[in-house]
Amino acid sequence: MVRIFPLIFILLWSSAFITTKPIIDNSDPFAALAFRFSIVAIGFFIFSLYSKQKILVNKRNFVESFFSGVLFHGLYLGGVFFSISKGMPTGIAALIVTLQPILTNALSGPILNEKVTLKQWVGVLLGFIGAAIVLGFDIGSDIPLIGLIATIIALFAITSSTIWQKKLSNNLPLSVSNMYQALGGVAFNIMVIIFFAKPYIDFTQTFIIAMSHQIFLVSFGAFTILMYLIKNNSASKTVSIFFLIPATSAFMAWLFLDESLTNLDLLGFLITTIGVYIATRD
Repeated sequence: MVRIFPLIFILLWSSAFITTKPIIDNSDPFAALAFRFSIVAIGFFIFSLYSKQKILVNKRNFVESFFSGVLFHGLYLGGVFFSISKGMPTGIAALIVTLQPILTNALSGPILNEKVTLKQWVGVLLGFIGAAIVLGFDIGSDIPLIGLIATIIALFAITSSTIWQKKLSNNLPLSVSNMYQALGGVAFNIMVIIFFAKPYIDFTQTFIIAMSHQIFLVSFGAFTILMYLIKNNSASKTVSIFFLIPATSAFMAWLFLDESLTNLDLLGFLITTIGVYIATRD
């Protein structure tokens, strides 16, 4: 069963980009995330009690998990949700944040003391060339500049969160760690709401279905699988599975959201996929 975790993760994680648009069409991005992770935190709390896990942890473990949640559920998902709410195409948002593996490999050398080879740097170059082809000259028209900036922030946030989680990973049970990470996401998104956003949620049937998908299949499912993989593998090996996500997300967006895919887009996705694969292959 464990061997198919990466495949399950790819399908669930890619699908999250598809259900993001129905959510932000019916809510403020940050209100939706605060709502989502409040339920996620409660869910992991109940599961931790049911499985008789120790809820109260020391200060260091709390800070590590909480800050990881701020990076992942706050800056990363907040950036993605906000960018899509500003008109960023779903497939391109997925492409940008999935450059994470090559950034992780580039940073894992000095931070995690993992060797970064020439082959990995070749992959980095190809990955960015592919992204540049997809982005093309659409920035400011088809691709909103503010959406691009938010997505780049999300990219650095998920990269930092992965390295942080690996470097400072503790021995907390996954359910307890995930609970405190969810609380970190709630705190971040509430702070954004207080100072910058005007929160609203329209609980339509579409919103409820999309939000249920992200809570149960993505937060409880895919994210738990990701934390398990990070905990039990090297950072570079874990993020290598991300190279399949852009193409999967783009195909799902074309299938379910009627987002267009040009030949140039497909070429860029292919080059980026090859680059990330080269950069993360053993």
